Amino acid sequence: MAVVTNTFQSTSAVGNRQELHDVVSRIDREDVPIYSMAGKTTFKTTHPEWETDSLAAPGNNVQTEGDDYTFGETTPAVRLGNYTQIMRKEGIISGTQDATDNAGSVEQVRYQKLKKAVELKRDVEYSIVAANASVAGATRKSGSLSTWITSNVSRGSGGSNGGYNSGTGLTVAPTNGTQRAFTKTLMDNVMQQGAVNGAKFKHVVGSFYVKSVFATFMSDANVAAFRYAAAEKEGNTIVATADVYLGPHGKVMFHEDVVMSGAAGLARNVFFIDPEFLEYGWFRKIKEDKEVAKTGDAQKFVMLGEGGLKTKNEKGLGVVADVFGRTAST
Repeated sequence: MAVVTNTFQSTSAVGNRQELHDVVSRIDREDVPIYSMAGKTTFKTTHPEWETDSLAAPGNNVQTEGDDYTFGETTPAVRLGNYTQIMRKEGIISGTQDATDNAGSVEQVRYQKLKKAVELKRDVEYSIVAANASVAGATRKSGSLSTWITSNVSRGSGGSNGGYNSGTGLTVAPTNGTQRAFTKTLMDNVMQQGAVNGAKFKHVVGSFYVKSVFATFMSDANVAAFRYAAAEKEGNTIVATADVYLGPHGKVMFHEDVVMSGAAGLARNVFFIDPEFLEYGWFRKIKEDKEVAKTGDAQKFVMLGEGGLKTKNEKGLGVVADVFGRTAST
């Protein structure tokens, strides 16, 4: 139907008020599972060190009656160390903009400080799950989780472990292997290695896609049938997920990691964790630097922290590496 000639329409008006809601929607997930489950400690230096020890392998201990004593060698503990890394987020907002009444206060300093603190927490998780070897010096870097694990490991063809180098005092990044599908067999294999080495894995952490693969383990012929009884007068529920796995070598809970899901290089690992052997230490906890100099008509702010990973004993940790972590082929 045609519009009557000379009808004044809203598209020509200049006095109509704009509508902008005060509620700002932010969908990004803030959970950081590995950092959250790790114990928290305080470091007194930028190069924290610790020791690990292990029992001798059991053997055939048979002695002759009346025999004189012989004294075995004392095995020293192994000394390990990591470095803290400095992480920060900055911002600067003009005095006029900070004083302006804006929707949701998104462009004001107070909101931005909170946002930057959340972003820093996710950066901490990134420093744990990325394959970053430790680095000494002024631009220090904390050796990430995958660079420590050498005992309980499953890697794709051509992949190799990194590990701690006692000569340099630094960790080495692992070498990527050929990617393959995450399977129950791979999971059971690493859990068995962990059981042999004394680990009691409690948690498994991987990408969103790997969680969807984990849920399909319910269909494995060796997995007990899973049923969900619908309550009377309620609709039936289709159950197509699982969170806890009770296998031959222990019981673990699977956690999705939004940070690991964000990049192919991070999603290729699935970590197995006994929290007793994992800590994150702060040399300087995340806080605002109150001594940033004010220059001009603007308010500056810096949120800063310095911390690093402490793997108390890497035998309490494990990894299935080189899996398809984002799709069935990537």
